[in-house]
Amino acid sequence: MWIQVRTMDGRETHQVDSLSKLTKVDDLRLKITELFKVEPERQRLFYRGKQMEDGHTIFDYNVGLNDIVQLLVRQKMPAVDVIKSKDKEAELSDSDSGCGSTQSESDKGSTHGEVEVQTAASTSAPTNTSELVDAGFGFYKINELVDARDLNMGAWFEAQVVNVTKTTKTPKVEAAEAQSAEEEILYHVKYEDYPENGVIQLLSKDVRPRARTVYQWHQLEPGMIIMVNYNPDDPKERGYWYDAEIQRKRETRTMREIYAKIILGDAGDSLNDCRIMFLTEIYKIEEPGSLGDTPAGSERSNGPECKHCKDDLKKNCQWCNCHICGIKQDPDKQLLCDECDMAFHTYCLNPPLTTIPEDEDWYCPGCRNDASEVVLAGEKLKESKKKSKMASASSSSQRDWGKGMACVGRTKQCTIVPSNHYGPIPGVPVGSLWKFRVQVSESGVHRPHVAGIHGRSNDGAYSLVLAGGYEDDVDDGNEFTYTGSGGRDLSGNKRTAEQSCDQTLTHMNRAVALNCNVPVNDKNGAESKSWKQGKPVRVVRSCKGRKHSKYSPEEGNRYDGIYKVAKYWPAKGKSGFLVWRYLLRRDDEEPAPWTRDGKERIKKLGLTMQVEMIIQPTLYQSDFIFSLNADTSKTPPGKTPKKSKVEVYKLTQEQKSLIKNDKPNKKVWDEAMESLSLGPKFLNKVEEIFLCICCQEVVYQPVTTECQHNVCRECLQRSFRADVSTCPACRHDLGKNYPMTVNKSLQDILHQFFPGYSSGR
Repeated sequence: MWIQVRTMDGRETHQVDSLSKLTKVDDLRLKITELFKVEPERQRLFYRGKQMEDGHTIFDYNVGLNDIVQLLVRQKMPAVDVIKSKDKEAELSDSDSGCGSTQSESDKGSTHGEVEVQTAASTSAPTNTSELVDAGFGFYKINELVDARDLNMGAWFEAQVVNVTKTTKTPKVEAAEAQSAEEEILYHVKYEDYPENGVIQLLSKDVRPRARTVYQWHQLEPGMIIMVNYNPDDPKERGYWYDAEIQRKRETRTMREIYAKIILGDAGDSLNDCRIMFLTEIYKIEEPGSLGDTPAGSERSNGPECKHCKDDLKKNCQWCNCHICGIKQDPDKQLLCDECDMAFHTYCLNPPLTTIPEDEDWYCPGCRNDASEVVLAGEKLKESKKKSKMASASSSSQRDWGKGMACVGRTKQCTIVPSNHYGPIPGVPVGSLWKFRVQVSESGVHRPHVAGIHGRSNDGAYSLVLAGGYEDDVDDGNEFTYTGSGGRDLSGNKRTAEQSCDQTLTHMNRAVALNCNVPVNDKNGAESKSWKQGKPVRVVRSCKGRKHSKYSPEEGNRYDGIYKVAKYWPAKGKSGFLVWRYLLRRDDEEPAPWTRDGKERIKKLGLTMQVEMIIQPTLYQSDFIFSLNADTSKTPPGKTPKKSKVEVYKLTQEQKSLIKNDKPNKKVWDEAMESLSLGPKFLNKVEEIFLCICCQEVVYQPVTTECQHNVCRECLQRSFRADVSTCPACRHDLGKNYPMTVNKSLQDILHQFFPGYSSGR
């Protein structure tokens, strides 16, 4: 099997081949080293949120076919110079001790950015009294009540100045000779309602006198800058105080409204057309240096801390207090969970705690993980309940079935024909080769992964695989004798076994018999006189049958065309048990791939071994080029394989006429015609272009909208029933009474390219 390994930034993606479910993570690292040139010790591998550890297999992490493993590359640690680091530490300690002791030392340290220059008044410790202390500069005194802006959210909060300092900035080198050092005043403020934030340093533009004047309704005019209470998350609830510019004012007999632009800071961010709810609390913005009676305490109210109880002290609340009892008491005995941020009383826990834990992190019972279930780095993964019941849990066998490709899941599914389709698959010519059986299933030629017969006992067989599994098979190329299924004991998870009982004409054996143009006879079998009138069977030959037949391919699986069942009969096999045998003869217009004409046709069509899906990242991370690559193992390294000219896909005269009649899709068909040079892959291009955006299948009963998009009529009707009358592709308004006329020309040409695709739709 193969997987994709992609770097965390998405810039580089490589495919890692030749893996199996039992591949160790250690071995995967070695393969990644060859592709990414990153040492194993610098690789951190992640799959679906789990870090992959050495010693485990990729099966332990459920890594599937073509899944993506993310690679995080550890940075190389630079060599640490101990002497330099000590010198730097000493230099920093000298500079720290020299800042602010004397004026000469401050000048010497000014090269490090900015230096505080303090006056005698400012150097003294701030007092807690209400006495105002003049710093000698600036508009505001120490202990003065002001409005201070929060630099993160742009709101204004009531604060108190606790210190005033100056900063000296060194001008830029280019203008050092022409400019003198600039001085800025720093105000050290402390928010009244948030003492836990400590002392914050703010510039003059972020501090202003405490707002004290309330505007009356008749004083408010559009264009005025005011301070209002607003909640950006819930405009109807009380929030914080912001500067705002009045945009419009509206008054009726029953209501008054003001809409304003909320200013979120100096960066120019704003919220337009916000309705102000609290019209009786609109404050005038005081100018710096303005005098007035500043209120002694906070008179403005912000939004409640708790939206559930509205900060009601009499109301129990499990959100802002103990999450168990909700009683607002004993805050000193509450523990805060580091995961959910909920508070818990120590005596409300089960079991209760007598003391506060000394651990740095504490988690409540709902967030705490069971330590016994945690897998530490390097430890063996915990065995899941599902895997503990599997046979591999008790088996010591290291047998590696098919490099992980034996029963791997499909990455895509054939939708251009139904699963019960008889005859060839459009776009899959005779001679097509696939490396793995799962690719044969994805193409629609033979859908089962392992079973040799695909059919239904009440309908018939659609395809079968010649893999040399039965010793009674005889292969002569244009006709072969096929042995039915059954009669083997496959218990114990066995893939195959010896014949142990008689076969019966039931299940898949009966399905193959129904393809013969004669009534079913489950006792003696039957032979058809007009065998070509029977139902067609697609035949795939596997390289596993090479030991019995020279007509099997040397490698992979090959589609050999259509065969018909000529007769079937019961016979005693080499094992001594009764088996059902079928004679199938080839009835296909395309030449057999082992003939000279067949080999020439394969060369003209450019058919090569389809190995796996390659993902090539382009300039944009979200765009990827998907292409089936050829087997280039025989190509010397550094050389590109020589491309053979592919035979152009030939359209019949009827197909050309139908395409010409489809005038609404002329532009789309012109694009498709450019892919005729791709041969059989032209049909893949048609399938891609005419894919319904709703059901992601080829459009059936297509409606070509006026905006030039094609949608299934049923999908469009479903959209209109949901009261969505727009185009599903571009949201163009079609109108509620849009006539959903089926594009008959497009439907006819699609039936030509994909016969039977509409069955069951």
